[in-house]
Amino acid sequence: MRIGKIAPALVLALAAAATTACGGGDTSSSAPKELVYWASNQGTSLDNDKAVLQPELDKFEKASGIKVKLEVVPWTDLLNRILAATTSGKGPDVLNIGNTWSASLQATGAFLPFDDAALEKVGGKSRFLGPSLAATGASGQPPVGVPLYGQAYGLYYNKKLFAEAGITKPPATWEELVEDGKKLTKPDKGQWGLSLQAGQVTENSHHAAILGAQQGAQFFTAEGKPQLASDPSVAAVQQFVDLMQKDKIVNPANAEYADTAKSLKDLSDGKAAMFMNQASAGSFKNIGMDMANLGVAPIPLPATAPPNGRKVTSFVAGINMSVFKNTKNPDAALDFVKFMVSAPEQALLNKTYGSLPTVQDAYSDAAFQTEDVKVFQNVLANSAEPMPQVPQESQFETLIGTAMKGMFADVAAGKPVDGAKIRDQLNQADQQISAGS
Repeated sequence: MRIGKIAPALVLALAAAATTACGGGDTSSSAPKELVYWASNQGTSLDNDKAVLQPELDKFEKASGIKVKLEVVPWTDLLNRILAATTSGKGPDVLNIGNTWSASLQATGAFLPFDDAALEKVGGKSRFLGPSLAATGASGQPPVGVPLYGQAYGLYYNKKLFAEAGITKPPATWEELVEDGKKLTKPDKGQWGLSLQAGQVTENSHHAAILGAQQGAQFFTAEGKPQLASDPSVAAVQQFVDLMQKDKIVNPANAEYADTAKSLKDLSDGKAAMFMNQASAGSFKNIGMDMANLGVAPIPLPATAPPNGRKVTSFVAGINMSVFKNTKNPDAALDFVKFMVSAPEQALLNKTYGSLPTVQDAYSDAAFQTEDVKVFQNVLANSAEPMPQVPQESQFETLIGTAMKGMFADVAAGKPVDGAKIRDQLNQADQQISAGS
């Protein structure tokens, strides 16, 4: 899911000062085993999540005798709460984390490593989709959790608008995306080729990562040194900003779009013809879109691959499930993780939330045989790459995403954004990351 980021210095300050009332579950010999679980908000509301999850937790308790106390934590609070727990030692037994945080949280040392023995206890490494498992921590180290909900980016498009413009299929290359976008852009009618969440920091950073991979960018060296200001990175950011600036297929008002809802509605209402996102088809259905008009395809690649360009059309999006190392019930915690990643629970929960199972044996369910789900399955399995698995990843997202948000604001205000300006901003980001390392 989309995960909000907060400036690293503020996060650390809050973490050091905060306390949390939640502690590990009761382990006295006379009491039944009890776990505390922090779940991330995946549904339409916190109450919706409780309604989805509580019957499953009751099912687990009936089968195992282990009670799970649930708290659904909104994304705006989750990272702060987790970091506070890593410093105070007072947190849940089991929790959800955004998978892009994996390496950053791994560096705290507060989480149970999922080494080969721990992975065997939850069903074995081979059950998990390779790309999703790769987004669970730094390379060469045991994962900091296991993947729970899988997601990938795709290109949603409005079939009705495409047909009206005489376009018979979704764009297969980036050049076709721009060309089609121009045909579909009719500002006098309030219609644009593409909608962007240009005012959202995390969205901008996600697209920088996807397009950066296509351009051949490596945002960090093998030693973890930031190199955001490389030529491929600058080209990727320019490519994305130019959708509004040069190609003019994005409404300048999108510079203020900070949430998914506005872009979803634009596509649904025919105010935009395309939207690149990790939303599920159910998100459009929930706002009343005629589903016969909704199509989905992979985000296009360049017609000619740049030097060292990679065939990446999404980052590996999703949610991981982790265990605090100081849990008083490690065996019960692993039993609960095993239950949540079992094939029946994976099918039920991902079907409900519109996400993708992260284990291979859950895909036989009919809910994962639809056209849009198959597109995302293929992307996740074959053309998705994890975000940089380095401790500074959260800084990377915050700094590059914030810089791009400012660039879109400049474009909307009529101020040009060229390569020199982009490189200057990315150089500043490199310096800030290096200073904080």
